[in-house]
Amino acid sequence: MPKLTFIGAGSVEFAKNVLGDCIITPELNGMEISLHDINKERLEMSRILIENIARIEGGDFKVTATLDRREALKGANYIVNAIRVGSEEQIMMDKEIPAKYGLEQTVGDTSGIGGLFRALRTIPTMEGFARDIQDLCPDAYFLNYTNPMPILSGYMERYGGIKHVGLCHSVQPFTRDFFRRLEMPVEMTEGHSWVIAGINHMAWLLEVKTRDGVDLYPEIRRRVREHLDGVRNYEGLEEDLVRSDMLFRFGYCITESSYHFAEYNPWYIKRNYPEHIDRYNIRQRRRRLDGKPVNQTRDEYWQKMNEMVSSSAVSRHKRTSEYASLILRALHADIPLRIHGNVINNGMIPNLPPLACVEIPCMVDNTGVHPCYVGPLPTQCAAINVMSINMHLMAVEAARSRKKENIYMAAMLDPHAAAELSMDDIVKVCDELLEANKNWLSEFN
Repeated sequence: MPKLTFIGAGSVEFAKNVLGDCIITPELNGMEISLHDINKERLEMSRILIENIARIEGGDFKVTATLDRREALKGANYIVNAIRVGSEEQIMMDKEIPAKYGLEQTVGDTSGIGGLFRALRTIPTMEGFARDIQDLCPDAYFLNYTNPMPILSGYMERYGGIKHVGLCHSVQPFTRDFFRRLEMPVEMTEGHSWVIAGINHMAWLLEVKTRDGVDLYPEIRRRVREHLDGVRNYEGLEEDLVRSDMLFRFGYCITESSYHFAEYNPWYIKRNYPEHIDRYNIRQRRRRLDGKPVNQTRDEYWQKMNEMVSSSAVSRHKRTSEYASLILRALHADIPLRIHGNVINNGMIPNLPPLACVEIPCMVDNTGVHPCYVGPLPTQCAAINVMSINMHLMAVEAARSRKKENIYMAAMLDPHAAAELSMDDIVKVCDELLEANKNWLSEFN
């Protein structure tokens, strides 16, 4: 049976989701699971949790945990990557330093200046992963869940020299959750089909149809219009006002949450229009300079993790929407599967740049992960994607070259930063972030 290595197993809840799914997948029974993290306490929590799930589910799994990355990778067939590089302080500064200059971000982990610096911190570590994989398990598939997905997966696809696919969980539940918020009847939406493509956190719902092939977009537009005009209140839609606005301004829904998508473009989070925050219900995830999250203290987080580990000794695992276990089943047992993966475009979407990292349908079987041709996006959708792709491509070049001037250019190409800051201020923001990240970015000159 194969060996799965989970790098970043200190992400306790995420490890539970992915590895719990693997444990309840019959074709993977007997698989070896090797957990790796640099945090001993979190690693031990994950080991206990995963062993509990395997025992409760009756699986025959060998679970090991090690602080030695090369030991964890030795002989691996599959690798899941879920790391975060940088301390709480660095994560905080990714948002607080730009905010000093008037550039507000809601999350700051996928695109924008926050995503740029998270990528620059992370890529050297992932280069080390790639070297170890080439040495210890060159045929292994690397499943990347770490953000910023378009930059990291774009870099690994082009320069990693390993089998790779980037994975996210914003596509799978999108239509289900959106239908629920719109109170669309089950008899209409059950068994529906969809076509989604674009880039990570900015993929477009291009088509959505009932089981019988009836276009559902007219009904979606009717209900969203009712809400926006005050004709009928769909309570759940208060969480989706940016997405709803984009639907009527550009004709298509985006898959990413409204508060997250709001920071990827020049229109919604603006100093000169502070009323947009309330108008579009853009929830902030700012962190105070004392390092404490506004919505959750560190103590509360650890209490939640401890409760999860304790409950795993007695509770069954419920399958999540994560792709990883099904990809492993497809690769190992040759059970074909369609996923949405993050891969280099290579003409799959002809009106996006060939080297862009795109999120598109892919077929998976025992021969690998195979991107599928999508065709051109609607012109307006491609144009919005390209605004962010320009920054992603420049960020990859900055990481490859280790040149500060390329960091500046990547930041200047970000649509949100460009809409709010002068080029001089963007350089100042980058210089402050370089100083705050000097332990990780000392190679840049």
